[in-house]
Parts: sequence; C-alpha cells; structure tokens
Amino acid sequence: MILFLASRPVVRRVPPPRRRVRRPARRPARRGGFLAPYRRLFAAPGAAAFTLAAFVGRLPGAMLGVANVLMIAIARDSYALAGAVSATGVAVTAVTGPLLGRLVDRHGQARVAVPAVAVFALGSTAMVLCVHHDAPAWALFLCAAGSSGVPSLGSMTRARWAALHHDNAAARHTAASFEQVVDEVCFMVGPALAMVLCTTVFPEAGLLTAAALLVTGTLLFAAQRRTEPPPHPRPAAGERAVPLTRTPGLWALLLTFLATGAVFGSMEVATVATVRSLGGAEASSAVLALQAAGSCVAGLAFGALPLRGALPTRFMAGVAAMAVAVLPLLAADSLATLAPLLFLAGMATAPTMITGMSLVHRLVPAARLNEGMTTVYTGLLIGISAGAAAGGWTADHLGPTSAYTTPASAAALALAAALSGRRAAHHRAQAVT
Repeated sequence: MILFLASRPVVRRVPPPRRRVRRPARRPARRGGFLAPYRRLFAAPGAAAFTLAAFVGRLPGAMLGVANVLMIAIARDSYALAGAVSATGVAVTAVTGPLLGRLVDRHGQARVAVPAVAVFALGSTAMVLCVHHDAPAWALFLCAAGSSGVPSLGSMTRARWAALHHDNAAARHTAASFEQVVDEVCFMVGPALAMVLCTTVFPEAGLLTAAALLVTGTLLFAAQRRTEPPPHPRPAAGERAVPLTRTPGLWALLLTFLATGAVFGSMEVATVATVRSLGGAEASSAVLALQAAGSCVAGLAFGALPLRGALPTRFMAGVAAMAVAVLPLLAADSLATLAPLLFLAGMATAPTMITGMSLVHRLVPAARLNEGMTTVYTGLLIGISAGAAAGGWTADHLGPTSAYTTPASAAALALAAALSGRRAAHHRAQAVT
C-alpha cells in the first residue's frame, strides 16, 4: 500500500481561483462638512464685503412698511390713512422697481443705485417732516410716491453672485440659497425693530433709522466696484423691443411669485388672528418667527445639497410642497399644534423661492437679469400686500378659525400658475443650457 501511494505522481494542488468581488467605488468624503459650500462661496475676492454692505441696506426694506404704518397711525390716529399711504407706496414701487432694474442693466449698479437712494432719502425726509408738522393728508401720499423708488439690493446682490460664478451652477445654487436665508433674517428682524423704535422712542424713529441704514448700506454696496457686473449698454438687436414678460415661461413664473407673496402676506395675518383666538396674543411674534426659522433651516440645508433634476422640475416640486404644507394649518386648534406646523410650512417655502430665482436667471437674457429679478421680486411684494389685505378680510368676516383658507387658496393658485408655465419654462431652460 505504501509502495502504491509512493508510485503515484505528486501533483501540486492548485486552489480554485478566488472570485473577485467588485466593491463599489468610495465616494470622496466631503471636506469641511455641511458649511463647506458656503465657505467656498465666500472665498471669492470681495464676496464678503458686498454681502455685508447689502445686508445693511436690505434690512430697512423689511422695516419701511411697518415704520410708515405705525408712524402715521400713531401721529394721525388713523390706520385707514396709514394703510392707504402704504398701499400707494407699494403701487408706485410696482412701476419703478422694474424700471430701475432695467437702468441697472444698461448703466451699471453704482450709477443707478446712488442717485436712486438719494431720491429715496429726500422723500423719506419729507415724509417725516410732513408727519411731524401735521401736513395735509395729500402731502403724505406725495411723499410715499416720491420715496418708493428704492433700488433692489437683493436683486443686485444676486446678479453679482451670478457674475462671480457664471460657470459654476453649484455655486450659484448655494448663493441663491444663502440669499433666501438673508431675506428671511431681514423679515424676522426688520418689522420687530421698526415696531420697537416707533412705539418706545418716538413715532418717526422707525422710518429715520430705516432710511439711514438704507442710504449707508447702498453707498457701501456701490463702493464695491470690483465685484460689480459689467453693464450692457448695447443689447442684442430686438432684445429690448419685446416686453420682458413675453419671455417664454416668465409670465407664469411672475404669477407664481405673485400668488406666493399672497401666501406670505395672508399667512402672517392669519397667524396673528389665530394665535389671538387661542389666547396667546403675546406669543404672536414668537410663533411667526418659527415660520421664518423653518425657511432659514431649509434654505441652508438646500444650498448645501448637490443639484439633482431639471430646474423647472425642482421648482414645481417646491411649489407643490408649499401648497401641501399649508393645508394642515387649517386643522390647528392649539398653540402646541400650530407652532410645529408653521415651522414645517416655512421649510417648504425656501426651496420654492431659491429655485424660482434660479429659474429667472435661466429664463431671461443676461443683459436683462436685474430687470427680470426685480420684476419677479416686485410681483412678490405686491402679492404680500394683497395677501395681507385678503387675510385680514377673511379673519374679520369668516372668523380666526378660517383665516388659513386664504394662504391655502393662494398656494393652490401658485401651483396652478406654475403648472401652466411648466412646459414653456422647461423648453426655455433647455434651450439656454
């Protein structure tokens, strides 16, 4: 047996080949964490300087409406007169805003913003003097019209980001998200600051402070010349012959922003009325701040996320989410229920605004970017004013429990407007990609 085994040839046993398992490639770790995109954004030379200057000038934009209304209401003991004067200012802004945006495109930001803010300063000074010296009511309307040509620092700031990162879509997305957060912070701090100044210092203090900040911020912003986009004094043939609202998809986008503004304005009034009906009048400011806080959180998170999907599709998703997020507010029956629902509703608005402004950049010609953004932003402001009036009527005639029907209806209108322009916006965005 031993001889038999010894006589067999010795063959080296080769183990079977090991199957190579293909492991998924590791994604490179995101350096810097959540705020890394924002740090890269402000690494551009001059970015921090023009952003800080613009914030000083943008905060008064949220103060002016409250400051004017409280000043006139306290001095003349008439909220009706105060509201009418404020509405006059909004109406004039609707006309002058896009015109100023067009002038900025043609002649440059500094050459237009400095004279415009000088006219605003004269009108605001005249308003304070007329109120202090008990001038006739018609003089207040003239002053409101004269001080309504305010340069849109928000639009000019967005235009600077677009020029700095014209070849980087991810950076533009982060910049749009940051700008939305700045807007929310301004509208959280501005009205409260104006109310404190008008009620605890003297009635004119709110408007005087807002005017001083606006003039200072605009002059500082205009001084940042190295980041100013070049003007377009000679546009391509036929570009300015066609009204901007005839741009495919832009009219529907304007209507969407108008309805979105109505959501914001009516929701503020509805929240105040609902909170008071629930016995928490002193908590109105804190509850309102939750909505803005939700938008800030969502805006920062949205700006740090990578871009996915077509821009018109993301905009539609944002509008739909906003329309859905408003509906639960109709069933809120306590402050404990209302507060988190408002936070969630605020989170749904930030992606809508961010993608909407990005869509404006995609739809309008580069030579008319300031005009396009100012036009859409003016529509938002008109919607806020109209929504506040409609929300007040609903709260007075249908009761506080039905106050949220107005923002819910406005959100449904925004969704319908976005749907109506979806095809045109998609084709236009694809054409210019």
